[in-house]
Amino acid sequence: MVALRGDAIKSETYFTPNKDGHKFASQLVEQISDLNKGKYLEELEISSKTDFCIGVAGYPEKHMEAPSLESDIHFLKEKIKLGADYIITQMFFDNKKFFEFQDICKKEGINVPIIPGLKPISTKKQLNILPHRFHCDLPEDLIKQIIKCKDNSQVKEVGIEWCIQQSKELKDAGVPFLHYYSMGKALNIKKIASNLF
Repeated sequence: MVALRGDAIKSETYFTPNKDGHKFASQLVEQISDLNKGKYLEELEISSKTDFCIGVAGYPEKHMEAPSLESDIHFLKEKIKLGADYIITQMFFDNKKFFEFQDICKKEGINVPIIPGLKPISTKKQLNILPHRFHCDLPEDLIKQIIKCKDNSQVKEVGIEWCIQQSKELKDAGVPFLHYYSMGKALNIKKIASNLF
């Protein structure tokens, strides 16, 4: 189970939880960990424990609401202490940022698997949307390649090839798994996977 706090709705600047809802993902991690111990929110006559493997989000370029990467890592560490078993990263397009994030996590004593999150770009419009919505930088070389494309079918090919190269480098570095953000479009992910596995 991946324990995510969720995003602010369009009318909010910052996330606001529902009444009696969790303000932070760490609270959800703690609740799921409690379920694994047989402790439920309400006094229910259930004696069985759950057996959830808990994943959490990590941000190689820091969470947009975090004042610094150091602060963000502090709260990531808290989620691990509360019972998270692995980390899936926010999408990134420069593997150097992932490797730096991985090194910082190790120095801070975070030893759970860190799974890189990758997204193949498929439209020119995403040059503006992805950095804005997901607070990630795009490498200049990738931007230049996409700008040269005549249409989105060419952009899609550039995005697939970029993602394949990212994936190969990450696999060669020994990452445990790769996670792809398909966002409802699986054909480009299929093409990437067929080149790798």
